[in-house]
Amino acid sequence: MKLASLKGGRDGRLVVVSNDLAWYSPADRIALTLQAALDDWARCEPELRGLAEGLEHGSVPKARFHEHEAASPLPRAYQWADGSAYVNHVALVRQARGAEVPASFWTDPLMYQGGSDVFLGPRDPIPLADAAWGCDMEGEIAVITGDVPLGASRDEALAAIRLVMLCNDVSLRNLVPDEMAKGFGFFQSKPASAFSPVAVTPEALPTWKDGKLGGRLEVELNGKPMGEADAGVDMTFDFGTLVAHAARTRALGAGTIIGSGTVSNCGADGGPGKSIVDGGVGYSCLAEVRTVETLLGGAPKTPFLKAGDVVRIEMVDPKRSSIFGAIEQEVAAG
Repeated sequence: MKLASLKGGRDGRLVVVSNDLAWYSPADRIALTLQAALDDWARCEPELRGLAEGLEHGSVPKARFHEHEAASPLPRAYQWADGSAYVNHVALVRQARGAEVPASFWTDPLMYQGGSDVFLGPRDPIPLADAAWGCDMEGEIAVITGDVPLGASRDEALAAIRLVMLCNDVSLRNLVPDEMAKGFGFFQSKPASAFSPVAVTPEALPTWKDGKLGGRLEVELNGKPMGEADAGVDMTFDFGTLVAHAARTRALGAGTIIGSGTVSNCGADGGPGKSIVDGGVGYSCLAEVRTVETLLGGAPKTPFLKAGDVVRIEMVDPKRSSIFGAIEQEVAAG
């Protein structure tokens, strides 16, 4: 089952989307918003699934689905926390700023609390007030949970995952060092993120297994391929583990979003990997590109994002059909 929120009001308007992303059917008779559906999932899920089946069979009212009319599936959320499932990415980024990777990073996930009061739509521009801040994209996988009890086990946490989607976790890299030096974590360096036009239930994803989503996450910059890392490979912490980590000392409310962190694959030799041009799977963020350039040549050559740059993040099935729709955003001077 695929769900989306069309733009309108602060929380959007819930619709069910066809498997091929061509059509939608309004879900307002079941729940006005996705958050309302998540709050009453036991009642709403069977009804939404019935609507989805009706849409596929042509037995319910439908209209053309246009991705540019979609907000992020949750235009705002009670909670957004981003993890560190791909420790290869964490190691590379820390290496770029001369920081070591503690051994605990391989056994205990990193996680930060992001801003969730406003999310960008999947086709909304990325506002950038100052190019000197070092704007970067981060291609990620994210999940939306139902209620998760305090101290939930991994299996309980995994069972609470309602939906899966893609994420562009926008980062301002040049603001990170000063914030981290204060010892209190990210804030200004993590502006509004964006999510894919459509969120999908796990059982509708053939490559979802044991809390991981397999498949290439395709990241493009200005129409050129930059990354095609497999999201199911080199994922140190699966989503059950990430959600349980978040719930260790607090209960999570329905509508909590948990991110994977930047999808990142190691090279065949266990190193940082190669660019697509050089025969590798590339990178899902510019920070990794710049780190590899520094390791190989002593200094980064690729600039961070500037006004006019266009980022695209998507995952397709074996027939090249889009699974979640595409995040496609232009950087706008603001």
